[in-house]
Amino acid sequence: MINVISSSRYKINRRIIKHEAGIYLGKKGRSLTGVVNIVFVGKNKMKTVATTYKNESVALPVLSFKYDDVSSPSGLLAEIIICYPQAVLLAAERGKRVDDMINNLIKHAVNTLDL
Repeated sequence: MINVISSSRYKINRRIIKHEAGIYLGKKGRSLTGVVNIVFVGKNKMKTVATTYKNESVALPVLSFKYDDVSSPSGLLAEIIICYPQAVLLAAERGKRVDDMINNLIKHAVNTLDL
C-alpha cells in the first residue's frame, strides 16, 4: 500500500503519485506487501529531518528511509520525504512541470531505497 501524506496547501495529485510510485516499485520487481509513505513537507521540516539524519543543515529535495522490520503492526516498509517548495524550485530551474519533478524525485527515492 502506498500512502500519500500532505498538507492541503501543497497542490499534489495523490492518484497520480500513488500510480507512478507503484510503477517504480513494480519495475524494481517488488510486490508491495508493506506500506510505503510518501510525505510532503515544507523547508523547515525538511531542514530539521536532514540535520537529524544526514548531518546536513539544508532543505534537501528528497530523503528516503527503509525500515527493516516489516513485521510491525503498521507494516511500514519505507518512507519517502519530499520537500514540496524544493520540488517547485527544481522544476522551475529545469523547465519542467512540478508534477514531473515530483515523479522524478519519487523515482530517485525508490532507486536509492534498494527494496
